[in-house]
Amino acid sequence: MSEQVLIYDTTLRDGMQGEGMSLSAEEKLRVAQALDGLGFHFIEAGFLSSNPKDAELFELLERESLEHAEVVAFGMTRRRDVAPDADPALRLLAESFVPVCCLVGKTWQLHLDKVTRVDPEENLRMIADSIAFLVGEGKRVVYDGEHFFDGFRDDSAYAQRCMRAAAEAGAEWVTLCDTNGATLPDDVANATRAVVEELGGGTGIGIHTHDDSGCGVANSIVAVEAGARMVQGTMNGYGERCGNANLTSIVPALQLKLGYDCIPPDLLAGLTKTAHLVDEICNVSPNPNQPYVGRNAFAHKGGMHVAAIARDTRTFEHVDPAAVGADRRLLISELSGKGTVHARAEATGLSLGDEEAAGVVERVKELESRGFQFEAADGSFDLLIRKETGGYEPLFRLEAWRVIAEKREDGRVQTEAMLKIWVGGERYLRSAEGNGPVNALDRALRAAIGDVYPHLRDIELVNYKVRILDERKGTGAVTRVLLDASDGVDTWGTIGVSENIIEASWDALVDSLEAGMLPSRSHHTRRGAGEPAARP
Repeated sequence: MSEQVLIYDTTLRDGMQGEGMSLSAEEKLRVAQALDGLGFHFIEAGFLSSNPKDAELFELLERESLEHAEVVAFGMTRRRDVAPDADPALRLLAESFVPVCCLVGKTWQLHLDKVTRVDPEENLRMIADSIAFLVGEGKRVVYDGEHFFDGFRDDSAYAQRCMRAAAEAGAEWVTLCDTNGATLPDDVANATRAVVEELGGGTGIGIHTHDDSGCGVANSIVAVEAGARMVQGTMNGYGERCGNANLTSIVPALQLKLGYDCIPPDLLAGLTKTAHLVDEICNVSPNPNQPYVGRNAFAHKGGMHVAAIARDTRTFEHVDPAAVGADRRLLISELSGKGTVHARAEATGLSLGDEEAAGVVERVKELESRGFQFEAADGSFDLLIRKETGGYEPLFRLEAWRVIAEKREDGRVQTEAMLKIWVGGERYLRSAEGNGPVNALDRALRAAIGDVYPHLRDIELVNYKVRILDERKGTGAVTRVLLDASDGVDTWGTIGVSENIIEASWDALVDSLEAGMLPSRSHHTRRGAGEPAARP
């Protein structure tokens, strides 16, 4: 039977110390519920006595029942020369509903001299008294030895005494903290092993690392291998300075690679979804290159790589993406081969021969030499496959479009688009106003063909990005436009490239609507007005 490692999440406390991180109590509750859904064992909800928002969160959590996790309240050891039962912060912890309290205390002489200004023996008493008081009040206690590894480097004997004082006072766990993120893996492993040997297995050993040296995840893993059985960290590595150890990397590494029992496998499959949900709640753009859960974690671009993946996914994937709820992505570019084209075609309901696939690859190479980039424009690539293999059916035939933008004396800018197109032998002339040329063209086009293709109303533009490809040419440079569109279920990207930014935008706009009408997408749109009319 595999050994268990408990997962202790401190996103709502330590993670909130990262720049720009600020959540309401209700938002923090949503994060706590998401983390509970992963099966984490402890959720540190915050510093109970530090601010009104944390106090409100604890009130919400007292009314909410979590299925898997135990709620932890964070605090500090008693103040100097104050009895623990007379310390207001400790008294608040004792009177709270939480079953587990985490206390942080000093282990490094530098902090004793410069911060708390207490002698080493008084510091030991502060640790022991505070823990004994909370244990006596019926609380389970986790002791976080702040700057433990720095203290261990300076005076290993005293750092060990701090851990022993906590254990002998009744702490259920003592956590070794690399608070400055300065320690490298060998030193973490050696120090952790020393504490495990010192405490003789009577008290659980935890690890809490920061990523200032880029070793937060590695340090957590080697600590577990050295005997730690509880890991503290944050979702997506949130935290002060360079962040905390990232649980979205630590948990699958321990469970899938080293065989430790962290969370139930069926819940681990929700890791990617939860990581992105927490990003969304925190208003953080997901890191596409984040291990395991990033958009690019299982994205393959090189033609040889894609061909190998088709034969055996282990050739270029270190774990099964499904184990962490991730998707495999095959990116198309000038580096791609026929295997990428075959895979994408099959995913959208097509079957191509090798010659057809080779023709698509050559066309991609030609277009990318002109500034196109299909790895971010899967919708345009789906259309390209059909155009090159005879399966493309346009929504309409363009006769002409015109855009007029007028800036008036009062500062207002008015934009109008006029559009002439043919659908099924019938000519449509439409005009529309918008807040810019792309918006005006979009409105005019939808007005012209919306009745013919009713479920175009399901498709919305959700992102618009412009990049200048040759800055040296200034306003005469080639422009690349990328659009993202969504039908509420799926999201796809399209691209346009031209020296004229409006033409590039028009091409990307038309692709976005045509790609949304492909059979692989149109069957799951949010239609509320019946099935689409047949194509003319």
